[in-house]
Amino acid sequence: MKLGFVSLLFLLMSLPANANIGDMPKEQQLAIKYIQALTHQDYTGLSRFYNRESVFNDRTAGRKYTGKRHILQFLKRAHRGVLEYNFNIEHMFNTGSLVVLIGNYRYKGPGELFGKPGRIIDIAIPGVTTLKLDMTHERVTEHQDLIDYQTMADQLAVQ
Repeated sequence: MKLGFVSLLFLLMSLPANANIGDMPKEQQLAIKYIQALTHQDYTGLSRFYNRESVFNDRTAGRKYTGKRHILQFLKRAHRGVLEYNFNIEHMFNTGSLVVLIGNYRYKGPGELFGKPGRIIDIAIPGVTTLKLDMTHERVTEHQDLIDYQTMADQLAVQ
């Protein structure tokens, strides 16, 4: 019994930690492309993911934007001056065209964006992003964020 457990543990540890993007379901591949466009602030690339019915909903902030134009305007305002922005995905899964991404959003930028003028702020905020995808047209029908803004506030308090 003990030897079987050790063998299983060794086998699991020897498996590669990261899968190739080509090995992922198509929904997860599309989600990764979208998140890369978002975090690289590639508004031309992002515009291909949205249409008039697309929704961007930050439920924990109480903000919701509908339509390509409104979403892109919001993102451009939110990203203004940001030096670094990425999403470290710790876990991702999907059920059909619903993709769930769990990880940390990292922002580095001028303190003015966070009420701290004259400083550079560097924060990592835990969050869950869900994406409802239209796989036929390769679009995001709904992007929903659940972000731990208390952790953000705690990090900002010490910067």
